[in-house]
Amino acid sequence: MAAALVLQQALAPRLRTGDAEITVVEPQPYLTYHPLLAEVAAGSIDPRHVVVPLRKVLPHCRVLTARITRIDHAGRTAQVDTAPRGAAAEPAELAYDHLILTPGSVSRTDPVPGLADHGLGFGSVGEAVALRNHVLEQLDLASSTRDPELRQAALTFLFVGAGYAGVGALAELEDMARYAVRGYHNLTADDLRWVLVEATDRILPQESADLAAHTLAELRERSIDVHLGTTLESAADRVMALSDGSRFAARTLVWTAGVRPAPLLRDTDLPLDPTGRVRCLPTLQVRGPGGTPLAGAWAAGDCAAVPDPAADGALCAPNAQHALAQARLLAENLLADLDHGALAAYRPERIHCSTSLGLGRAVAHTRRGRLTGRRAWWLHRARHLRRLPSLDRRVRVFTDWLLGGLFSREVVSLGTVEHPRAEFESGFLERP
Repeated sequence: MAAALVLQQALAPRLRTGDAEITVVEPQPYLTYHPLLAEVAAGSIDPRHVVVPLRKVLPHCRVLTARITRIDHAGRTAQVDTAPRGAAAEPAELAYDHLILTPGSVSRTDPVPGLADHGLGFGSVGEAVALRNHVLEQLDLASSTRDPELRQAALTFLFVGAGYAGVGALAELEDMARYAVRGYHNLTADDLRWVLVEATDRILPQESADLAAHTLAELRERSIDVHLGTTLESAADRVMALSDGSRFAARTLVWTAGVRPAPLLRDTDLPLDPTGRVRCLPTLQVRGPGGTPLAGAWAAGDCAAVPDPAADGALCAPNAQHALAQARLLAENLLADLDHGALAAYRPERIHCSTSLGLGRAVAHTRRGRLTGRRAWWLHRARHLRRLPSLDRRVRVFTDWLLGGLFSREVVSLGTVEHPRAEFESGFLERP
């Protein structure tokens, strides 16, 4: 979707004169700004303020709220399913001249027993809101139950995957829960147990070693139990079994252990690499037979296997920073290709990342080195405020942060929102 936004801006003059038409096909009618999902889960930002309606920010594009089920690039056609999920309908055929693939990625799951039954994802606004409600509901359960084993399981929170998403979500929710327990007469922050499991030997693998080490030290200082070089072996019956021999009961299991390319790519005739991403040239054109460009096919973001010249032939990591930079270059190269001009190769600049660790705490990488604490937190917020794709959303998010600084946290669970018909349906079950 980032590519669509950039392309619309770059092609706006041609779109207004009718020389080009962009059709955007997306199952959801909005763009989600994923880096702020952790703050949505913590209640620092209203969920509506990290999504942008596509029709509003793409006024010159034709937006279809639908799913692509098949792409036949040889015939320059795509099959589009406009029916709601679960409904049957005959797919429509959409013809095109240029194909631009930016479907992103989905959570990478492993065949861990119990994961499908008890795991929670963290890749959408809905999942962020559901996780917030779930954590607050566990505090209510622990406060009201008389079963000590159930109480301990409700107060144990396991996160699998220590990338930016996992570390940010855990730190924000731990900070929120630490504040929330002040309202319970029989709970304290020391009763909470937070566990982070990472299969590799370090957290934040895309960050510098010194900043990752600092983040690890801060998490452990907050009594967060971090297991490195460890995997989740089983979650059956809500009993978490780790590869290092640890076993404990937990009612919260959050899975943020990496991503995989969107399943849509398997239903195309485009060349894929072993990981399932589309093979691309440095110009972001799809790589055809013999290393030549595949005419009319482009890709960017998490779905694209783009060579990274700064990494000795390795491919660019699937993250938001590369996706945004590639989208800008793709727009420029597409315009150049339409004008029969020369195309530029993707040469990423140094990516300066950051992540929030709760109110007033963050870690950030800058041109001068690492930054931690409150200064990093301000920098983190400033970066993402600038990157939000809509002025309207920037103002709304800034207002959320401003109000959050003036008033106390909102720690109310709205779990009933996830099942709005439950109470209505119960009225039929209670009839004599």
